[in-house]
Formats: sequence, C-alpha cells, structure tokens
Amino acid sequence: MQIFPAIDLRGGQVVRLYQGDYDRETVYGRDPRAQAGEFAAAGARYLHVVDLDGARDGTMANFDSIAAIAEQGGLYIEVGGGVRTEERIRQYLDLGVGRCILGTIAVKDFAFTARMARTYGDQIAVGVDARDGYVAVNGWKELSREKGVDFCRRLRDAGVKTVIYTDISRDGAGRGTNLELYEELVRIEGLDITASGGVGSLEELRRLEAMGVRAAILGKALYSGRLDLWTVIQEVGSC
Repeated sequence: MQIFPAIDLRGGQVVRLYQGDYDRETVYGRDPRAQAGEFAAAGARYLHVVDLDGARDGTMANFDSIAAIAEQGGLYIEVGGGVRTEERIRQYLDLGVGRCILGTIAVKDFAFTARMARTYGDQIAVGVDARDGYVAVNGWKELSREKGVDFCRRLRDAGVKTVIYTDISRDGAGRGTNLELYEELVRIEGLDITASGGVGSLEELRRLEAMGVRAAILGKALYSGRLDLWTVIQEVGSC
C-alpha cells in the first residue's frame, strides 16, 4: 500500500485543521520544505500536499512553498486545494508534481472533471469529502444531494482512476478511520481508493491494505506521534 504523509499549508506554514475547521488550527512547522525532507528521510516515497488557502479562496498563496518541496525531488507529490482550472493543473505539473487533486470543482463542474481525466489520465485524482454519507463542498461547509459512494461510481464511469475519500467526521478527531466505508468503496471496480481521515494505527492500515485500498494518507497521527512513519513504511508501505 502506498503511504502518503500529509502536509497541509496555510500561510506558508505546516498546519492541521480539526475536521476542516479553519478556526481550529494547530501549527506543526514553519518550513514545509524541511518537513518534506524529514518525511523523505524516514523512507517516504509519496507526499500529499493541500493548499488550504487555495481551497478556501482559490488563491495560490502557497505556490512557492509547493515549488520548494517539488524542487527537492525524491518524492511523488500529489497536490490539492484550489485546483479549479486547467491552467492551475499545468502550473503544478510543470513544477514536477505527479498528480493534481480536484475537489469542489468535481461536483460543481463534472464535465470539466471528466475532460481533465481524459486529458491527463493518472495525473488527475478527485478528492471526495463526505459528511453523513453525502459529498461536502466549499471547504466542507456545504452538503450536496449526492451520496459519496454514488459520486465515486460516476467518477469511475467518467474515466477518473483515483479517488481520495475522506470521512469528515473522522478527520483529525483521533477516532480511527471508517473501515466499513472503505470496504464498500473498494468494490467499485476500476477505481483506486485512497483512505484519508482518521487513520491512526498500524492495525487499521493492515486492514485497509488487506481489503484492497490502494493508498492511505497520514496526517495528525504522524504529527502527534501516534504513528512512526519509518515503522509504517516498513510494515505496510513497501509498494
């Protein structure tokens, strides 16, 4: 299973939000490039980066930080947060980013998402964030009328290969991840699922791997010391 340590950026700093609440922020570092370097030194091959400012207001306030991380090399990087145009996709790919994550735009403009999936293939993923089973948009503040699992099937049919699925209620809450949900998602044939939100133990990671989840994103569990990245990679992150 691929292990993606996460770097969430706000104002150029490494932060974590509690269940996506911008008013409940913890700062874990002031040098994103150095944090990426620490993950690489622990054996990481993959990195998940989110521009929280971009997700909120569509700006590129953290572009320089992302460029600095990409410049280091050695990591396959996926970037999300405010990726709403093809121009933004090209800007990130030109930095050497491996994959761009479409979020709210995937719900608001499904035709655009399908077109980007056809054009860029595996360089596009969709982040599906759900609360109470329904897709949430605009920084998790609004709920759509579509169930997350149904939306994933539509994405698969449109040519999307990778979905990063977050159960918002588990994100940053220390309650573990929603294993039953991922058991349902992995049954969608032709779609690679990345688990995100609440993953906090080696046992959970082993169960996710056994059921066929392609990748897992680790955030607060790493920053709080509940999980050790080197150990995780040795145990479940060999591919």
